[in-house]
Amino acid sequence: MKLLFLILQPSIEEKLKNSPDEGYQIGVIIGSFIPFVLLIGIAYWMYYAAKKRGKNQ
Repeated sequence: MKLLFLILQPSIEEKLKNSPDEGYQIGVIIGSFIPFVLLIGIAYWMYYAAKKRGKNQ
């Protein structure tokens, strides 16, 4: 099922090529970076929490 989901996802290059205007292109680019930004934020929060916990012991 996951493989089918990955195959059906359109590529970012295709979306940018067929985009109606510049605003849509910017939205696609920002939307593609959001998952990475969230993962970096969660990783930093986990690192900070572990570092803080280590100092309290």
